[in-house]
Amino acid sequence: MPLIYLDNAATTLHKPPEVWAAMQKALATCGGAGRGGHEPAQKAADALFSCREEAANLFHMSGSERVVLTHNATHALNMAIKGLTRRGMTVLISGYEHNAVVRPLKSLEYKGVRTVTLATPLFDTEAVVQKFAEALKGDVGLCVCTHMSNVFGFVLPVERIAALCKQKGIPMIVDASQSAGLVPIDGDLYPYWCMPGHKSLYGPQGTGLLLVPPGGMLPPLTEGGTGGDSRSHIMPDYLPDRLEAGTHNAPGAAGLAAGIRFVRRNGYDYADPLLKKAVEKVSEIKGVRVYSHPVCQKALFSFTVEGKDSETVATALSDRGIAVRGGLHCSPLAHTTAGTAALGTVRAAFSYKNRERDIDALTRALQGIVSL
Repeated sequence: MPLIYLDNAATTLHKPPEVWAAMQKALATCGGAGRGGHEPAQKAADALFSCREEAANLFHMSGSERVVLTHNATHALNMAIKGLTRRGMTVLISGYEHNAVVRPLKSLEYKGVRTVTLATPLFDTEAVVQKFAEALKGDVGLCVCTHMSNVFGFVLPVERIAALCKQKGIPMIVDASQSAGLVPIDGDLYPYWCMPGHKSLYGPQGTGLLLVPPGGMLPPLTEGGTGGDSRSHIMPDYLPDRLEAGTHNAPGAAGLAAGIRFVRRNGYDYADPLLKKAVEKVSEIKGVRVYSHPVCQKALFSFTVEGKDSETVATALSDRGIAVRGGLHCSPLAHTTAGTAALGTVRAAFSYKNRERDIDALTRALQGIVSL
């Protein structure tokens, strides 16, 4: 039985062939970037430069040196959160944040950092903006907001929130883990953008990006060799070197560059018709509740089956050759906000490889599970 893969919000399983080819070539030819004047070192440096340039072009950035290569989105978020928080600060977050935001902030409570969650109804963008506008006062020193919920596909109005933060002079971090490659992003906009390479940018696991805004800077999360300024005992004061200690993942960067080129060539909208059809078909099944919105939702959706635990449903679908994810999706806060924390939800997410026949198979399998 061929596997129907609908867990692309966790990681895209099917990478474009050019991603594999780029990584294989890098593995065979790349040395350590900045660790010598020989050809393998230069090829590694070229791979890193190409990745930054591709990202800067996709995200409309005026300078590729502000593209910082990270291990994943969690790494980028920790760099930004721990670099921008100060003792006694209040941090505002949306009600749809992933544990990659919630846990770093929780770890900073010993410094008196206080987190305020702005819970709002699901798919209500105006309520999100209003909540942030009302709360941006007093000792608020940072805002963190996901761009697109990894549970519901809810696209939050981060550009409007960023404008409010800019007016107040308050830094902002955007978790673009789900949106990067699916929703247009302006890397010259006010926030720090954090994203993985292995989801809708179609790069390999172990890659990620931190987009630093113009004029922005962070203290390093880790210190070490950078390939330059070797006489100095402190990290450089310029990007990207300041935030990139240690040997780079040159094969990963080469693969990510190829994935970004694929996105630039093929556009963002491939998942829209799939999402629309999936919501329509699954909503017709009696006993299934679908969480959806016709405007502010992208590429993924969640559903529940009446009387059944979501992880049990996901397992039953797996037994039928369909890979989805059930449970809390590392985002218990989002489920609490939306009222789905008791049993979680089942999530289906699409990539460029999915077709309408995959939705038909999901619908038939769900009908069989419900009938049991």
